Amino acid sequence: MNQSSFLFDAPPSPSSPPATPPDAAPALALPPLEDMARRLEQDPDYRVLRRLVPRADFGPAPPEPLVRRVLVLDTETTGLVHQTDKIIELAMLLVQVDAHSGLPFGPVEVFEGFEDPGMPIPAVAKEVTGISDEMVQGQRLDDASVEAMVARADLIVAHNAGFDRPFVEARFPVFAGKAWACSFADIDWKAAGAASARLGALLLDHGWFFDAHRAQVDCHALLQLLARPPGSSPVTGLSLLISAAALPSFKLRATGSPFESKDVLKARGYRWDAEARVWSCTLPDPARLEAELEWLKAEVYGRRSARVDVEALDSLVRYSARPGVLSQRAL
Repeated sequence: MNQSSFLFDAPPSPSSPPATPPDAAPALALPPLEDMARRLEQDPDYRVLRRLVPRADFGPAPPEPLVRRVLVLDTETTGLVHQTDKIIELAMLLVQVDAHSGLPFGPVEVFEGFEDPGMPIPAVAKEVTGISDEMVQGQRLDDASVEAMVARADLIVAHNAGFDRPFVEARFPVFAGKAWACSFADIDWKAAGAASARLGALLLDHGWFFDAHRAQVDCHALLQLLARPPGSSPVTGLSLLISAAALPSFKLRATGSPFESKDVLKARGYRWDAEARVWSCTLPDPARLEAELEWLKAEVYGRRSARVDVEALDSLVRYSARPGVLSQRAL
């Protein structure tokens, strides 16, 4: 082609497809997104997160299940103090669990509702939850629906039961007569390899992300997390919580411990109760209690004679504002 013909070539007719530049690569059909995600997962330099999709049904019942009805619960509130703050949103999921396998099955029953706290929602609560005064204005949780769902549950589970339980018991007395377990405290997430026991972090470990800090979304996220084994555990999180609820735990208070032992106690995992002015820890079973009493006698009290307070807690009072059975133990 000479220069003249190049400069004056006629453009293609409107009915002709556009010419492909001679050095252009042929167009490639993009694979479906899930195929792309799976290809990326095979490369150690990439990590894929998927949006957690709520499950409305966990499938058919296994043969001869040992049924436990587990209610997963979350609240959003105006603040952190159950004596003065109020619930503004409550969500609950009721699901059947086979206690043999720890797996949920069947449809998931859902409750969610707002409640007007009778006060302006503080700015920090609005920011965290995304719930405005307009959303809750004139709203009230349906007492009959809440009580009916709770009455059918064998176990109540929350990811921070020490927060949620006092709030719901103050609003609905029916919760006080139920066994509770805490998926934050009753599962050893650190031993399972998790860097954090926060719900969002645990979901990320499993390759999920979700829109946190709305009650129903948090419940669905927690239920799907607990339907899996934590780390290399042979059983699911639900199975671990059912077992934990069947056992007593013990709150041990290092009554009258020497001041100079505070750093040793803190390093051991004891927490300072400023109101009672005592260091305390919670132990999951009688064997751990006996071992801890021996440790206190040797490492804190220097084998001197001492008496410490032990509060026995079963799942009917654990994580509530109500006390367990208090006794004293001689070291």
